[in-house]
Amino acid sequence: MTNSSQTPLVEVRGVTLQYKTREHLVTATYRVDFSVRKSDRFVLLGPSGCGKSTLLKAVGGYLRPIEGEIRLNGHEVIKPGPDRMMVFQEFDQLLPWKTVVQNVMFPLVTSGKHTSRSARGKALDLIAKVNLSKFADSYPHMLSGGMKQRVAIARGMAMEPDILLMDEPFAALDALTRRKMQDELLALWDETRFTVLFVTHSIPEAIKIGTRILLLSPHPGQVKAELNSGAHIQDATALEKRIQHMLFADQIEEAENV
Repeated sequence: MTNSSQTPLVEVRGVTLQYKTREHLVTATYRVDFSVRKSDRFVLLGPSGCGKSTLLKAVGGYLRPIEGEIRLNGHEVIKPGPDRMMVFQEFDQLLPWKTVVQNVMFPLVTSGKHTSRSARGKALDLIAKVNLSKFADSYPHMLSGGMKQRVAIARGMAMEPDILLMDEPFAALDALTRRKMQDELLALWDETRFTVLFVTHSIPEAIKIGTRILLLSPHPGQVKAELNSGAHIQDATALEKRIQHMLFADQIEEAENV
């Protein structure tokens, strides 16, 4: 009998992604393979330009592969949907004319899933989970960057997506706030066991957040390795050094041979 917890929720198979700039056609990733299981905290880790954010957008349905395929629950991803919600790095992803509770309610009401009354109840419950109950009636301009990101996470989870897609959500925060947000995300995961696909270029953040880490090579992004980080968390320093070597050993060798 198949263990359902081992059945992939997301399957990325041989995915090559390209996008156009004004001057060039850029190959962001080349034949990338990975799978995400339910309740995974799956991290895409690599240097800037390795295509990790582009991969996230493709899983979100905003970009179609030129080669390979992406499947969610066995169905090919061809467009965005409420089964995938994204949290971005930018603080201005909230609607500035709506309060915190109205921002979290917004996707619930517009999707037709809830009436205003039931949406408000669900929104308030999620706002409590991210420790912002006192600010439910505040507007985004009254919040700190970390608080805005907590609202964005609550809004993403309100739709009960199959997977939450997080694109370097804490990168713009100061170091102390970033660490606090990482702790809060893990506490929220302990409570709800949601599935998250998380993009970062920070090795310590990847080790802390991820149960599994996919290492991507510099441009164009190709899979270098996949690590189960949970088993190594007691020796995070050693794991960090190992990942650093795996990501950048090729570049060091090239420099030495010049």
